Amino acid sequence: MSHEPPQPGGDNGEPGQKGPGGWPPRDPTVAPNGNPQPTDGAKGSKGRTKRSKRPKRTGWRRAVPTWRMVLGSTLLIALLLIGGFIAGYKLVGIPAANATATAQSNVYLYEDGSVIARDGEINRENVRLDKIPRTVQHAVLAAEDRDFYSEPAIDVKAMTRAGWNTLTGKGRQGGSTITQQYVKNYYLGQEQTVVRKAKEFFISIKLGREQSKDEILEGYLNTSYFGRNSYGIQAASHAYYGKDAKDLGTGEGAYLASLLNAPSAYDVVAHPENTAAALARWNYVLDGMVKENWLSPSDRDAMTFPVPGKAKPPTALSGQRGYLVQAVDDYLAANRILDENTLATGGYRITTTLEKKKQDALVEAVEDNVLDKTSDERKADRIVRVGGASIDPATGHVLAMYGGIDYTKQYVNNATRRDYQVGSTFKPFVLTAAMANGSTTQDGRGITPNTRYDGTNKRTVQSARGSTGYSPANEDDVDYGSLTVREATDKSVNAVYAQMAQDVGPDAVKDTAVSLGIPQNTPDLTASPSIALGPATASVLDMTEAYATLADHGKQREHTLVAKISKNGAAIALPARHTRQAVSREAADTTTSVLRSVVDGGTGTAAQAANRPAAGKTGTAEEDKAAWFAGYTPDLATVIAVMGQDPDTGVQKPLYGALGLARINGGGAPAQTWAAYTAAALKDDDVQQFELEAEEGPEEADPEEEGNEEGNEESDGPREDRNETGSPEYPESDTPSDVGTETSRAPRAPRTATPADAPSRTSAARTPDTPDGDRPAPGNPEDDGFIEGARGHGLPRR
Repeated sequence: MSHEPPQPGGDNGEPGQKGPGGWPPRDPTVAPNGNPQPTDGAKGSKGRTKRSKRPKRTGWRRAVPTWRMVLGSTLLIALLLIGGFIAGYKLVGIPAANATATAQSNVYLYEDGSVIARDGEINRENVRLDKIPRTVQHAVLAAEDRDFYSEPAIDVKAMTRAGWNTLTGKGRQGGSTITQQYVKNYYLGQEQTVVRKAKEFFISIKLGREQSKDEILEGYLNTSYFGRNSYGIQAASHAYYGKDAKDLGTGEGAYLASLLNAPSAYDVVAHPENTAAALARWNYVLDGMVKENWLSPSDRDAMTFPVPGKAKPPTALSGQRGYLVQAVDDYLAANRILDENTLATGGYRITTTLEKKKQDALVEAVEDNVLDKTSDERKADRIVRVGGASIDPATGHVLAMYGGIDYTKQYVNNATRRDYQVGSTFKPFVLTAAMANGSTTQDGRGITPNTRYDGTNKRTVQSARGSTGYSPANEDDVDYGSLTVREATDKSVNAVYAQMAQDVGPDAVKDTAVSLGIPQNTPDLTASPSIALGPATASVLDMTEAYATLADHGKQREHTLVAKISKNGAAIALPARHTRQAVSREAADTTTSVLRSVVDGGTGTAAQAANRPAAGKTGTAEEDKAAWFAGYTPDLATVIAVMGQDPDTGVQKPLYGALGLARINGGGAPAQTWAAYTAAALKDDDVQQFELEAEEGPEEADPEEEGNEEGNEESDGPREDRNETGSPEYPESDTPSDVGTETSRAPRAPRTATPADAPSRTSAARTPDTPDGDRPAPGNPEDDGFIEGARGHGLPRR
């Protein structure tokens, strides 16, 4: 008898019922032998049970591939890659050397198609690897490929990393081995295409099997571009150090290796502003040599940077031609149109925006007003350098450029260098910022050309929280007392503009300057009240672009030097250029109205010789190391700078005694050169009048004339003792009431301050031999020429 408990279930299988004989119903899915049966109970013709159908995938599961699909796709991709690799390896052979060894010259043209220059044939001299010092070889490996001798021809890991960094926005990364770079230089080209990269891949693998590492390194060192039109280590050694490659020292080799990363940018002679970056790269190379045990730490510590010699460009680039070619090349690289290595392959036909007529006029104006006044008998004249640039405000086209006396004698382009202070030519940006931002003085008066300020010498700049501790000196230490913004601009009064910069907000002033065209990364473009005095070292070309923005009523467009490019008849695409309203027309036009006064009766009266309606501003760098005139007519913006630089050491020098003058000021040679050039450049063009929508603002009473010794809102600031005759007197205001159109405005009589202890400052005294109103007094070379700014360094007293 069974001892199992009774089971629920009945005949029909319902709960609590039993089947026939009292036994529970059999599970239809289980066979008598205990094996599961098909759920549908069906059997094949031979007694085999049919398999159940797979349930259909529904919902999100339909989008997820099955493991079979993943496996199949992986195998297919692997087969394609293997097949592609085999096919590529079989089909791509090692070609003959490309035409780089006999590359064409690049041709540079004026806008009318006439030739500026041809950049000459490739400068190369091949040398054997055993003629290159081992330390120089190691320096190149430390810079470019430290695992060269132990790695395969292709570094897949580095290529993958470089591709990933590029895709994730970390910038274009280099993932090529020296073998790949050599293949690109010698067998292929510099174009960035998938086909070229594929060929480079397979050729590199084959070359790695057919040539030794020493042979590949020798080829690489003889084909790489080092700048200064030098291909290969031997040509580079002569271009930078005037010696054979076999005589290079370790430090010199490390510097040449550094150049491979950015040949022209790291040339510390051509681009002194990039010295810090070049030194960082040089240190990177030497530290890498130590890390690889190619250089001892003690020898590394004893290293000093080997400054390269002056460049000796081909004679085809003599005169202004070399400066123009260099500026165009830099423009192409900076705007990613053609990189340096690609351009160096040659064969490009480059039509510039430069106009031959205006270029010739600029050179002649510099020669007549500066160079012809120098003398071999005056030692001071040896330091004279000149930079100039001219831009069409309506297009942003650079029409003319003066880089220096001769590219083969003076390599640095004075029009594009960024290492001289701009001085008071920066002050118009402060006024523009005030107008654009609706700024007010500390006591709430709107800033306009008629707003009065305290021009007391060394008056401390005041903020909303009190004294800033910054007390800039005026030129000649003159106390001007109460005067309008227009008068302060005519006389370039530092005390007024430093306070105005604080009132506007130094950050707003900086932002406005950048918006007008001054590069954001300009050295010493720092947001502090001293920004108004121009310690920033923008280039002549930078300043020309910013003044061109003012000339075109606040419309800003980046300058361009290139109109079109072609190679083998095919045009090269140029990036689109855009125009934007940098500041309001009213702000720009108000500044123009004030700058017209500077030419009419201020420090820039020499510019009247252009016989054109003109606006402009003079400026002087600290210690008189540079004198500027920046100005414009309605259709031409031009900036001229005379700079002082020791011809042997490259150190900036004061211009005391140069051109036979006690000092050179912006209202002298620079303004005279500007006027001569502008007159010649526009000789055949109709006279264009300024059409201004300026805001003069309400006239304010002179508190000193009313006997109000408390002065205006700035009276809380400390004031120097006045002279015995009391405050200087000014004539009645002659500000025109109608400034909507400046064409009919008569020249304004200058309003002068004549303290008893200061020289006369009448317009008659403003000659090339006297101060221009924004610099220290002449005849006192011991005067330091600058004041200490908020950041503790010398600032122009302009």
